[in-house]
Amino acid sequence: MPSSRLPWSSPKNAFTLLLEERRRAGAPLLDLTLSNPTKAGIAYPGAAILDALRDERALQYEPDPRGTAEAREAIAAAHGVGPADVLVTASTSEAYALIFKMLCDPGDSVLVPQPSYPLFDHLAALEGVAVEPYALDIDAGWRAVLPARTGAQAVVAVSPNNPTGSFFSPADVDAAGRLGVPLVVDEVFAGYPFGAAPPPARARRDLDVFTLGGLSKSAGLPQLKLGWILATGPGAAASLDRLAAVADAYLSVSAPVMRAAPKLLALAPAIRDAVARRTRANLAALRAAAGARLREPAGGWYAVVEAPARLSDEDWALRLLRDDAVVVHPGYFFNFPREAFLVVSLLPPEAEFAEAARRLTRALDA
Repeated sequence: MPSSRLPWSSPKNAFTLLLEERRRAGAPLLDLTLSNPTKAGIAYPGAAILDALRDERALQYEPDPRGTAEAREAIAAAHGVGPADVLVTASTSEAYALIFKMLCDPGDSVLVPQPSYPLFDHLAALEGVAVEPYALDIDAGWRAVLPARTGAQAVVAVSPNNPTGSFFSPADVDAAGRLGVPLVVDEVFAGYPFGAAPPPARARRDLDVFTLGGLSKSAGLPQLKLGWILATGPGAAASLDRLAAVADAYLSVSAPVMRAAPKLLALAPAIRDAVARRTRANLAALRAAAGARLREPAGGWYAVVEAPARLSDEDWALRLLRDDAVVVHPGYFFNFPREAFLVVSLLPPEAEFAEAARRLTRALDA
């Protein structure tokens, strides 16, 4: 019998069924759920990326649970920490898994934001860990509403958050610090602010902070599986020793991508600039079309539009798909606490996005 960690089978909802039907029929759709930058028509320095992967040292196996020295040095230099503060992972998801294994016993819990990325429930459950949601207050600029005390083993934050685009503010960091448990901050979208960004939580060296990142977002390269954990604060050295012991049981990071890391990270700013030009242009188009319905993001690749609550967010998503050929995420995918919110990606090609934004706004205003 399988474990009970996940619901290994679950019925498809009406939105998923209709979307599958339309795609099977080859219906032309304007997809505002696109999350893969390599499929978004963004120009990449392809030759330079391939050249970075041509390193003969990748033919040799020299395992290190913390990652190769040059990969850690390049990651450290990009984030203002020391190489000793870095542990390399195969992805951000694996970074969560390692941290949950290190911090939690089966049955323990972690605090996670809501609304936010829906994968948290699965990542925690696979480690036998429970999640305790804390609210991001919709009407207070997505301020984190943390408990005054907790029995959880860590506070998890995403900054900027997916999908709200809100940063975990210094006041939020203070509130998390008062709980006396480590802070795990996912900064995969930190390179995409729409204005001034607050200082990263790791700037608070009096707190134990695990900062997560990876090439998937920072260089727009999700196919090159490389992530990292930056451990800072008074307990960082001991935590990294424990994380290395966990990572040593898997050794999952490939040699070619670690050897390529310094060159790939050198290419990352230009790739981020190309992605950021797209997201800023699309945000401007959405702002012009949606007006006050837009919940203005501070960063990231996503935006939230508030729809009239006369329909649920699922019904709005169904209606847009059925009548306007526009694909959006209904808010309940991200555990929004009330109706009706729609989540859109800012990655699609600009002309396609602008037309989709017009159709979306026309439907909401009808």
